[in-house]
Amino acid sequence: MNRNLISLILGGGKGTRLFPLTRDRSKPAVPLAGKYRLIDVPISNCLNSGINRVYLITQFNSVSLHRHIRETYKFDRFSGGFVEILAAQQAMDQAESDWYQGTADAVRKNLRYIEQHGIEHVLILSGDQLYRMNFDDMLHTHRGAKADVTIATTPVNAAAAKGFGIMQLDSTGRVTDFVEKPQTDEQLEQVRTDPEWLKSFGIIANSRDYLASMGIYLFNRDLLVDLLKSTSHEDFGKEIFPQAISDHKVHVHLFDDYWEDIGTIKAFYDANLALAGPNPPFEFNYEDAPIYTQSRYLPASRLLGGAYHRSLISDGCVIEPGTTIENSVIGLRTHVGRNATIRNTFIMGADFYQKPEHRAYDLESNRPPLGIGEGSVIDGAIVDKNCRVGRNVHLVPPEGDKQDREFGPVLMRDGILVLPKHAELPDGWSVDKAR
Repeated sequence: MNRNLISLILGGGKGTRLFPLTRDRSKPAVPLAGKYRLIDVPISNCLNSGINRVYLITQFNSVSLHRHIRETYKFDRFSGGFVEILAAQQAMDQAESDWYQGTADAVRKNLRYIEQHGIEHVLILSGDQLYRMNFDDMLHTHRGAKADVTIATTPVNAAAAKGFGIMQLDSTGRVTDFVEKPQTDEQLEQVRTDPEWLKSFGIIANSRDYLASMGIYLFNRDLLVDLLKSTSHEDFGKEIFPQAISDHKVHVHLFDDYWEDIGTIKAFYDANLALAGPNPPFEFNYEDAPIYTQSRYLPASRLLGGAYHRSLISDGCVIEPGTTIENSVIGLRTHVGRNATIRNTFIMGADFYQKPEHRAYDLESNRPPLGIGEGSVIDGAIVDKNCRVGRNVHLVPPEGDKQDREFGPVLMRDGILVLPKHAELPDGWSVDKAR
């Protein structure tokens, strides 16, 4: 165990780019791959790296996230480990009482936890990324370079570089400049990394000549405390790092494996459906470094007949005869009626089972029961938890139209239809009828 290192996971943002998935929950609590939540990824990476003292900083819509943490990550009293929530809160010190104003400000308002005795390093992580990293390797890089700060970076091409903070390095890997989302050719050329330098570390660039910050930072504790106490800077990328680069030794840790920033509806949708393919870019069934989540003690799913291709079907589902499921992710406790068709869709499932008598009552009352109704067709969509989709519903994006808009309770984002949590679609509903 890394006894002198603690981890801080930033989970307090509003998550506006993931709306409506973040309407009722924080970003890190958004479901992933049928049975996980986004927060399970950074916490699992910490635990698999021997880091068992983890703080999670939260602010918006954090109730379900708190419940998931409480019910999932429990340590015995002898290990000294914990995953502890640091919610925005009122304090006697007025400086600590306001809402978090940015990533650096969120950490500043929780310095008393960082300043505890025996802590030498602080690892700062994001709560909305999909990757697998051994942080021991990053700590080795940090110590080997005798760095004050180490930033995890991944090579990207010029088009992708415009959406990230990009590092400029010297020949030793020390960061000499940091440009947030470079847009012009001049800015890009300024931070371009020599492919031969990358090759010396075993990385073949293939036009990925720019090192993007992954939002993963390793600080010497005392320096982090000094930087936050001596300034009022609110953001690491825009304010803290430019100062640290000029005054201190900032190095990069190279990472050339799968990493996805799941910050938008399209990125979230694409990342989840990619997991259902024959060669997924990220594997959850990795014996040496599993991704942990809540144990729900659900039974195996019942597939009562139909066709299933390139899909993930989670625990506790009931799939009625005649159903076609293709290139989709089906979440926990999903009930799919007869002869339904689900393609290119992430159905998040349900938080509870609906008893047979309650399903029968709903049908008699002309209310769709929980799940997907008989004969419905869903394609190119995200169906959030606890939704009720009636019989013969046609939930398919209008052809050739990718403009963000609303069709009754359904929102379209980046050409993807999103049915928010707890929403209902009556029998026979379709996009055309809702226009």
